[in-house]
Amino acid sequence: MSGRSSWPVALTLVALIGALLIAFIFYRTETWPLRTTHQGMDETERVARDVKNAFVSIAHLQPRITINNRVYVEQSTPTSELALISRQVEVEHEFVHTWLGSSKRVKLHGTFNVKAGFDLRQNLSVDVRSTDILIHLPHAQILDVTEQRVDVLAFENGFWNRISAADVQNELSILPQLARQKAAEGQLAAEAERALQQQLEQRVHTAQPLKLVFPEPRPVD
Repeated sequence: MSGRSSWPVALTLVALIGALLIAFIFYRTETWPLRTTHQGMDETERVARDVKNAFVSIAHLQPRITINNRVYVEQSTPTSELALISRQVEVEHEFVHTWLGSSKRVKLHGTFNVKAGFDLRQNLSVDVRSTDILIHLPHAQILDVTEQRVDVLAFENGFWNRISAADVQNELSILPQLARQKAAEGQLAAEAERALQQQLEQRVHTAQPLKLVFPEPRPVD
């Protein structure tokens, strides 16, 4: 009698477990798109936080960040420049002037520290998307040329054609221009852009490609 009475209970329990299992499977199936969307959004927001923290670490500012065109954080007020590359540049310039057969000659050698990077006072924004991360910013440029040392290689007066203070001042003003030009020809600004790309990739861990997007062709320094 006890065996016969336990069968209906067992069958009812099996049916109840089966119904609960079917309901669970149905619930997981119905909520899968929503859960996938939430997981994707959580990952995208994590990447956005990493980008924000990377710029705070590198440049001490917070860029404007959007996630799929939705504003995530606003840009903090940029007040400075970000120098990423510094190089020592050496240049020479010679000045020769002849008047009525009398020649004067000045030759200078200058050593300068040249820095390249980004002007943070210009527009900077980041768009984090599911396919890629776009960082919009101006091209890097030569930010600073600082004189380290100037050596006089020649200082020769003519008999009546004498070197003036204006001659010397003019030659001194030409040297930093030459240093800037030499740094530009050496692709120092492009090297600063590559340095920023590398530093961001080291700090932002994501499968999406990270791209620097410039609004116009590189200006001629």
